[in-house]
Amino acid sequence: MDLYIITLTIVGVVVLLTAWLPMVMRRLPLSLPIACLAIGALLAWSPFPLLPQFNPLENREFTERMTEIVVIVALMGAGLKLDRPIGWRRWMTTWRLLGIAMPLTIVVLAFLGSWILGLGAASALLLGACLAPTDPVLASDVQVGPPQTGEEDEVRFALTSEAGLNDGLSFPFVHLAIALALAVKEGVSLLQHWAFLDVFWRLAAGAFMGWALGKAFGFLSFRMMGSSLAKTQDGFVALGMTFTTYGLTQLIGGYGFVAVFLAAIAFRASERDHDFHEQLHDFSEQIERLLMMVLLVCLGSIAASGQLLAGIDWRVSAFVVLAIAFVRPIIGWLSLLGAGHSPGETVIIAVFGIRGLGSIYYLAYATGQAEFENVQTVWATVLLIILVSIVVHGIAVTPTMRWIDGRRSRAARRQPARSVH
Repeated sequence: MDLYIITLTIVGVVVLLTAWLPMVMRRLPLSLPIACLAIGALLAWSPFPLLPQFNPLENREFTERMTEIVVIVALMGAGLKLDRPIGWRRWMTTWRLLGIAMPLTIVVLAFLGSWILGLGAASALLLGACLAPTDPVLASDVQVGPPQTGEEDEVRFALTSEAGLNDGLSFPFVHLAIALALAVKEGVSLLQHWAFLDVFWRLAAGAFMGWALGKAFGFLSFRMMGSSLAKTQDGFVALGMTFTTYGLTQLIGGYGFVAVFLAAIAFRASERDHDFHEQLHDFSEQIERLLMMVLLVCLGSIAASGQLLAGIDWRVSAFVVLAIAFVRPIIGWLSLLGAGHSPGETVIIAVFGIRGLGSIYYLAYATGQAEFENVQTVWATVLLIILVSIVVHGIAVTPTMRWIDGRRSRAARRQPARSVH
């Protein structure tokens, strides 16, 4: 049996399902990622050699690069969606989630990793840093709609902007975990260069490059006379902007995740109402969805084969339950106290902190930089949290978003009645 031909056929079926499944599942209490996991599980249980089952620990670099690409494509798409200009007051919910919820989540998860899982300081911090950021890839069902569609209520905006920024902002904590691991092995000074290089320089470089390149792309697309990029009407310009921004930022040692998202924000600000934004967003979304499906089919296959999840015991299960059911919801809710949201909106924002492919990227990246103890346990915990998050949030997302839309429609109908009097 020709494995290449069979794999090619499977890829073709996955591509077709990428277009068809979202339409079929639109009204069901299920999500596309759940379907991808199920397809991967079926392939793993099939008697035919349909897909090679690989262990991320044995293919770390491939895992890192594939998740890296899908995350940066998702970050560009998320930034292009946002109609709301960036600002201190307008983004107050986002700043609360980034400045309060994310650091507290890292601390609590690291403590639980040490207490329940028996991890050392470096591995516990790495676990917390990998799981703290919400995912821009798998959170597409709770994000705002395409540009200029008006689908930007406070809940969707908060979850979209948070996922766009916290993927880059958790990087300093990942680097701190790497520094801890190297200090144990090599006796390197713990905080040597960390505060300046990994916090100040990398964040500043990422923010500067993202905003500057976004403005430059905006000029080339909307201001340049005669042959602007917008006149091409080619959606793959979004891919060019994504890779160029990420590559140039990484070359100078900045955080490319931060740069890509801010480049999209700055690009939107250059000419907010042009229909070229929608074309770029649609292309990014299609590429993102295709890459996501391929990776999640592989994840479902890995989970069904039991390669990494065989070592799960009651400690890992207890950690997963606490992380999903208590840590993020409680810390997210506390960070939004006094923000002016309704109780329902606050709960939804706090609960829908979906974990996904960004966590896999961080873990693959960090384990390539230093050796961490109990890394098998860390991998199993991260993958199990992602699987549970996909299923739990995927089932809840459709009725939850339907409730938000219904509430917004009722409020809109009541508004004219009050204005008459």
